[in-house]
Amino acid sequence: MESKLVSEAFDRVQADAIAALVFLDEAVPPELAPFATWLEELRTSGEFTGKPGELAVLHQPSGSASSGSTSKIAAKRLAVVGAGKRSAFDTAGLRRAVGATVRSLKQKGVKTLAWWLEGDAAAAVEGAILGDFEPDVHKTSSKESKALETFLLVATANAETQAAFDRGKILADAQNFTRDLANEPANLMTPMVLADRARAMAAEAGLECEILDQDRMRQLGMGSLLGVAQGSAEPPALIVVRYRPATAPKSPDHLGLIGKGVTFDTGGVSIKPAEGMEKMKYDMAGGAAVLGAMRAIAQLKPAIPVTALVPAVENMVGSRAQRPGDIVTSLSGKTIEVLNTDAEGRLILIDALTYAQRLGCTHLVDAATLTGAIVVALGSVNIGAFTNNDEMLARVMAAAKSEGEKAWPMPLDDEYKDLLKSAFADLGNIGGRWGGAISAAWFLREFVGETPWVHLDIAGTAWLDESKPFLAKGPTGVCVRTFTKLAMGW
Repeated sequence: MESKLVSEAFDRVQADAIAALVFLDEAVPPELAPFATWLEELRTSGEFTGKPGELAVLHQPSGSASSGSTSKIAAKRLAVVGAGKRSAFDTAGLRRAVGATVRSLKQKGVKTLAWWLEGDAAAAVEGAILGDFEPDVHKTSSKESKALETFLLVATANAETQAAFDRGKILADAQNFTRDLANEPANLMTPMVLADRARAMAAEAGLECEILDQDRMRQLGMGSLLGVAQGSAEPPALIVVRYRPATAPKSPDHLGLIGKGVTFDTGGVSIKPAEGMEKMKYDMAGGAAVLGAMRAIAQLKPAIPVTALVPAVENMVGSRAQRPGDIVTSLSGKTIEVLNTDAEGRLILIDALTYAQRLGCTHLVDAATLTGAIVVALGSVNIGAFTNNDEMLARVMAAAKSEGEKAWPMPLDDEYKDLLKSAFADLGNIGGRWGGAISAAWFLREFVGETPWVHLDIAGTAWLDESKPFLAKGPTGVCVRTFTKLAMGW
């Protein structure tokens, strides 16, 4: 889909459809004044009142001008989109409204959709690009008849609007890049394929990329990561992507983004139930998100150096797979009793977190589809956020809020650390049934020391089991916008 920013009068925009927001219990906006009678009829009948999620379409639109003559617009259809109360409308609402309109109208044969902008240009174009994404890339039937070809954002032309539009395109394209990665089945997205995709992205974006192979990780002593990988015939990789600002940064801060990259998770010897296991291709969504963020960061150019690390493995059942009761030695030197091989994400993340600090990262954020427990606690609405540093958490939460990605702070009281005690190693890799998301986060905290760090458990937010009006079923690309905003606002 091609996206363009255009400056044109409402009635002169050439498109298959032009869409405009209508707020609940507000007067008809000036551009829709000729269609006031139609809108009043819709409101009287209850067909359209302006509530969020409502959409009404008028074909071959013509209305009455104030002089009593007929006023006709150039677009073939007029779509009015409910926005709810203006006081509650924000960039997230705009993003959803545009996405829902795109997804609805392209199913009705609309090839060119114009959107009359009210609000932030970045959020509007993000909504269009994200809403246009479909997960059915491997279907062989033709999808051309239902594809939206052009999205026109109609707004007053100025430098600020153009900059916002360009930023929105960059972010949405990066988020869809992330969704493409997480959408691939495990036979087509192995750890080495993910490494190749990262290398290609970095080359295109002008970023540095280094791939640590199994031998190099063994030399370094990444026993925790390699223990997870040893059950698979697919070799693991530690992907390192670096962004360096063109000018010397004003502070020594160096942001590290770490993403879990389990390209498929059977659970290992502690095998998962068969039902739903096919979805475990998305267990690398955190790794995909940090790569997507780096793609955006390369184009938006923040002032702080950023390094992304993705430990990529496949967690399989095999003759060489690690067993419950095995003890591994992490890169930090700490030993871990593997009590459950399905708690593998934390085992690969700790070696990546330690390595990030060795590379000079002074502030760390990780994203991982880490626990089912966070889904029990927060459902699919909020990311679970954990930290060892309130100031760092405030930075991340502010970035998430500004980008419409909901996160909720979770506790890491000292008492929870006791859940990880082991009689045979420095700590166990699980903490029992209760507080599972917290004990998992505490496990990670053991390996970051005093380095400011935030852990984002995205198990409930990285995948949609059912499509939303504004977003397709499948991977969401969550955290891409938050990570990019965090770097840009440093």
